[in-house]
Amino acid sequence: MESILVLTHADESGSALSKGSLEAVTAGKELAARLGASLVIGIVAADAKAAACVLASAGARLMGVSGEAFAQARYASDAAACEALCRAANSSIVVAPPGSRMARVAAGVAHRLGGVIDTHITALGGAECVEATRWFYRQRVEGTITRDARPWFLLLDAGTHTAFEGAMSDVHVEQVAVELPALRTSVNGFREPLKDAQTIRPDARLLFVAGAGWTKKQPDGETRAVRAGELILDFLRLTGASLGSSKSLVDQGGDGQPVLPFLTHMNQVGQTGSTPRHAKGLSTCCHGEEPHVVGWRFIGERRAISLDPNCGWTRGKADVVYVADAFQVMARVNELLAARKE
Repeated sequence: MESILVLTHADESGSALSKGSLEAVTAGKELAARLGASLVIGIVAADAKAAACVLASAGARLMGVSGEAFAQARYASDAAACEALCRAANSSIVVAPPGSRMARVAAGVAHRLGGVIDTHITALGGAECVEATRWFYRQRVEGTITRDARPWFLLLDAGTHTAFEGAMSDVHVEQVAVELPALRTSVNGFREPLKDAQTIRPDARLLFVAGAGWTKKQPDGETRAVRAGELILDFLRLTGASLGSSKSLVDQGGDGQPVLPFLTHMNQVGQTGSTPRHAKGLSTCCHGEEPHVVGWRFIGERRAISLDPNCGWTRGKADVVYVADAFQVMARVNELLAARKE
C-alpha cells in the first residue's frame, strides 16, 4: 500500500505555511483519500509547530523540522531537512509544493534516497496506482506518467490545486532531528525591486497582457510608446496586477522599433511555454495568436481589447472582447480606479 508525504515550508513571514505548501496539502489529501493511503505532512520552518496550526483539521500525521537554520531558503539546510523528514516518514510518494525553495532541492533529495522525481505536475489521479499528469512541448501535449520506482517525488505546478483552508488550532508536531552539514552560506537579508517596479506577480488575481499594438502607429499616424508605458504602469499600480507580454512586443527592441522599457522576456506569455494561472486575464492590443492563446489556457476568465473585430480573440478564444481603442479604454479605467481609491 502506498504512503504519502507532503513536504511543506513556511512563507516569508515564518509564522505560516506558504500558499504553494497549502496547495500541496490539498493534492496530498485528495490522493491519499483516493488510494486509501496514510498521509504525513512534513513542515520545514523556524517553528514548525506554529506554522502547522492551520493543519489541525487535515487529518494527517504531522512531522516537523525546526530551528533558525531553516527559517530561510538554503540548499544545504533545506536538503538535509527534507531528507530527514522523508526518512522518518518512510513514504513511497512524496508530494512537493511549487516554488523555488522546493524546486531547488527536490531532485537532490530524491537522489539521496535512491528515488525518482517528476516535475511540473498539474494533476494526480488514479484509483489503483498513482497517475501524474503534466504538459510537454511548451504546454501543447498533455501526458500521464506512472512509475514503479519508489520513493517517487512529485513536484507540483503552482495554481493546479486549491489551497487548503483550516481553522487555526493547537496541534501536535513530531519533531525530527537533523544533522546539518557545514553551512558555507548565510542569509544576510533581501533586496527586491520597489513595488511599483515589480511587474511579475504570480499570485495576482489579474494578468494584464500587452501586445505589439501599443507601440504601433495610431490612427493619427504617430507612435505613443511613452504614453502606453504610463497607462500600463498606472494600471498595474492601481490594481496590483501581473504583467505579461506577447513575443512580438518583447522582440521589438532588437529590431530598433519603439519598446516598453520595463518589459523583458520574463514577461512573455505562451511562446516560452509559460502558462500563468491567474483567475482573470485582460489582453490588450494583441490579436489572439496561437502561441499566445496556448499560454492563456489556464486563465479562468479571459477578456481582450482590440480595434480589429476579426482578430483571433473574437473567434471563440476570449469570453469577452471589447472592440475599442485600448488607449482610450485604459485611460478611462485608470481614472475610475484612481477615483475609487481616493
